[in-house]
Amino acid sequence: MSKTHLLKTRWTWIIIAAVAVLAAWLAWQAIWGGEKAPEYQTAEVTRGDIEVSISSAGKVAPKDTVAVGAQVSGQLTELLVEAGDLVEQGQLLARIDATIAETNVEGSQAQLLELRASRRQQQASLELSKANADRAKMLFENDAIARADFESAQAEYTIAIGRLEAIEAQITRQSSTLRAQQATLEFTNIYAPISGTVVSLEAVEGQTLNANQTAPTILTLADLTIMTVETDVSEADVLRVKPGQAAWFSTLGDSTRRWESSVRQILPTPEVLNDVVLYKAMLDIANPDNLLKPEMTAQVFFITGSAKDAVLVPVTALQSAPQRGQRPQGQNREGGRERAEGGAREGRTGGGMMQAEASERAGGPPQDDSQRRAFMEARNAYPDAEVATVLIMGADGTPRPRPVLVGLKTRTQAEILFGLEPGQTVVTGEVSARNTAATSQSQQRAQQGPMGPPPGRM
Repeated sequence: MSKTHLLKTRWTWIIIAAVAVLAAWLAWQAIWGGEKAPEYQTAEVTRGDIEVSISSAGKVAPKDTVAVGAQVSGQLTELLVEAGDLVEQGQLLARIDATIAETNVEGSQAQLLELRASRRQQQASLELSKANADRAKMLFENDAIARADFESAQAEYTIAIGRLEAIEAQITRQSSTLRAQQATLEFTNIYAPISGTVVSLEAVEGQTLNANQTAPTILTLADLTIMTVETDVSEADVLRVKPGQAAWFSTLGDSTRRWESSVRQILPTPEVLNDVVLYKAMLDIANPDNLLKPEMTAQVFFITGSAKDAVLVPVTALQSAPQRGQRPQGQNREGGRERAEGGAREGRTGGGMMQAEASERAGGPPQDDSQRRAFMEARNAYPDAEVATVLIMGADGTPRPRPVLVGLKTRTQAEILFGLEPGQTVVTGEVSARNTAATSQSQQRAQQGPMGPPPGRM
């Protein structure tokens, strides 16, 4: 092997080793390099409305629904309405064949006339029997007739009275039968029991209806001017829902419209579905424009708390307030930084906020008496408020902790009752420089591809 070839090989290995050392140093600096100033995610304190609610699913139904049926059997000869028609109370809806009912009425009327004629005859017989009884009594008192003749005349008079009373009872019974048959004849005409809309037709003209066992339904009427939302509330939330509580709902067809209502009642008997206990809550809503239809799906929200023009911050800006006598997180009794087990180094995620809080508590200026008094007065004014801490960005870019009183909270926003003003900037999170560097390296490797950097970029 020539000397020139050996020199080339040696320089090649030296260059490869230098490149490897440089790459290792750059990777160490990127991953385990010195401390870097943390970057914060911030948000501005705003003013707006907040609402806390319990959600559930339900359906829309008419408040008043009546199934109009037939009380008599027979053929449906006329159906005078169609589905969707508006009807008034007392309006004629349908007719059933009345031939048999009319025949029964005519027969009962004839029997009643016959009984009344019999009553007149018996009335005449009664008057004759009374006259004979009076004459026999007079003759018996004068010893003109025998006792047997006198008693026979008295008995004939009593029998005549009984016959007349029997005929009177038959007339009364026949009159009742006639009224019942006249009612049956009237039942062949079907009238609207309420004012509303014909929502369905269950019978057609020419159909034979049998009302001997059950009343057959001809059509269904519903008052669509007032609708009821029936919603299922779980047993975990039912204690927070009460009659008269404000609520609103939206429909699947128009999720942008908000229908305001209130809870009318909560049915006491629950429904158990797959071991889940659900209680029915009823909400009434006026429907003058007929926009709400039966069986519509509704998303219902029961309002448990709301505030208008409140001071709002993102929920991620809140930190739990430390308990009395508790050291700030990240400091030991002597004020030094706590070490993790095994001497491991603290992670950087969240470290910037903890460092800012610790430095503020350790060396920052304490709150003056006026601020402390204002905070205590606010605590007394809002005894149920939650105490939390937020980090406010200072003019120098350093976050400083501040205690606040928190009112209503949703999944994204929180109401600040005391401690912040609109326009201030609060910290909602920390962007890790290490994660950012690792992300940029992974993006660079993805651009390079699995075969390494392109030629010329070694």
